Amino acid sequence: MLRSRQRLAILVLSVPVLVAGSAVVYMFGMQVLEGAPRSFWQSVGWAAETISTTGYGADATWRHPAMVLFVAGLQFIGVFLIFLVFPIYLIPLLEERFETRLPTTVKALADHLVVYRYGPAVETLLAEVERAGVEVVVIEPDPALARKLMARGQRVLAVSLEDGALEKVHIAAARALIANGSDDEDAAVILSARQLGCRGEILALVEAPLHLPAMRLAGATAAYTPRHVLGAALAAQASRRLQSIVSGAQHLGRKLAIQEIRVGPDSPLAGQTLAAAGVGRLTGVTVLGQWIGGDLESQPTAETRIAANGILVLAGGEEAVDRFATACAGGARPSRTPVVVAGYGEVGAKVVQLLRDAGEPVVVVDRTAAGADVVGDVLDRQVLDRVEIASASAVVLALDSDSATLFASVVIRDLAPRVPIIARVNHSENIDRIHAAGADFALSISQVAGQLLARRLLGEEAIALDSQLKVLKTSADALAGQRPADLRIRERTGCSVVAVERGEELIVDLGSDFRFARGDVAFVAGSDEATRRYGEQFG
Repeated sequence: MLRSRQRLAILVLSVPVLVAGSAVVYMFGMQVLEGAPRSFWQSVGWAAETISTTGYGADATWRHPAMVLFVAGLQFIGVFLIFLVFPIYLIPLLEERFETRLPTTVKALADHLVVYRYGPAVETLLAEVERAGVEVVVIEPDPALARKLMARGQRVLAVSLEDGALEKVHIAAARALIANGSDDEDAAVILSARQLGCRGEILALVEAPLHLPAMRLAGATAAYTPRHVLGAALAAQASRRLQSIVSGAQHLGRKLAIQEIRVGPDSPLAGQTLAAAGVGRLTGVTVLGQWIGGDLESQPTAETRIAANGILVLAGGEEAVDRFATACAGGARPSRTPVVVAGYGEVGAKVVQLLRDAGEPVVVVDRTAAGADVVGDVLDRQVLDRVEIASASAVVLALDSDSATLFASVVIRDLAPRVPIIARVNHSENIDRIHAAGADFALSISQVAGQLLARRLLGEEAIALDSQLKVLKTSADALAGQRPADLRIRERTGCSVVAVERGEELIVDLGSDFRFARGDVAFVAGSDEATRRYGEQFG
């Protein structure tokens, strides 16, 4: 608002100066060149008529060329001035006057969560903590991004750190602070928060691993590198060797693995119902849902038909999931052909490092020569032919742009229909589209960071594959001695207990004789709302 007022003040002052100056020049020209003297006020009237383009009164004809040029030039100045007034002065003034003003203060809060800087890494976390009933304030100095957050209903404070943002969000009374800016910003935020008396947890999302010790020295309770965790999860999907040693985001508890598997068109399971295929009884896995064309069916029944080229979401022990994956593919895939990694940024480099450390052959495709085995665009079919994409054991898309990832999934799926495609996603809302484009597995930094932070802040261990499908790890002590059928869990909450961990044993087939025992850990699957209802009713 201040800038538009300054522009308006300049306009108000400059117009009289222009009119008075033009009047003086006109008065001199009429006396010397035309021989028809005019008074100052007559000249002011003429200048106002000319600059405003409203026309002329008595003076409408001039003989001397210098006067004609002067009058013509002033006419053009007037026309340009009229057109400049609206976009430069009036429109910005009206926009600032009537648009919603960004908040610079918040009401007194206690036991709330403060997030410094919004970004993909905190998208999932914000949804999780708000569902848990925790109040959240996002400090976002960028006005455009702050307005977008306000439009979504997010409580936001559009104040910079230098203007006292931490004091205004009552940081001393906060339960936790998430630092999600650049590393130097995060260090300043952490130090300032501790100096202001923050006694809650401070969790830093760090860009460079070398800065992890410095963040802890600055006062952070814990520091994470979400991109490296994402790289580890993607690498674990590309190599069975890594799944036992990398703690990926798709594992819960000691035994349960959550896996998304594409059903090949020539798989013996394609077209069968879950009951006819005997999935749970014969394989030891539970089908939690099925992706078909980017749409997730999250409540499968015994009569749900397994679709060719659909993606099944499975839960079970790692060996059982591995056996079922082979059946879905219609045969075992080659084990020593290389994994193609497209993109050698921070995430891609971590994927390559882990795969090579595990002894996997890797071919890197990137537009720049640094770290790349093949320099080129992964969307170029000639480049894909050079890396023999059709015979790769897997393709990991670690690209910077979701649009490029989606396009690459389409191209690679057409050239290599049997090769698993594992995709890095920047924004979680694009996961459905990338699945529909042909990716077998898609994981976003929002999911990875959200699960890490939610586990730390809320004590909740869960995997959120979609808003309609979440797998939650929870104690079953409150259910001890009872049978799942008698509890009518699905009817009452919309959730299903998909597995139970009892000591070192993972029980997937919860038959009619099964009873919960004290010490059991239950894995519950359902939508966000359904898992919340389960927590309310069964603890």
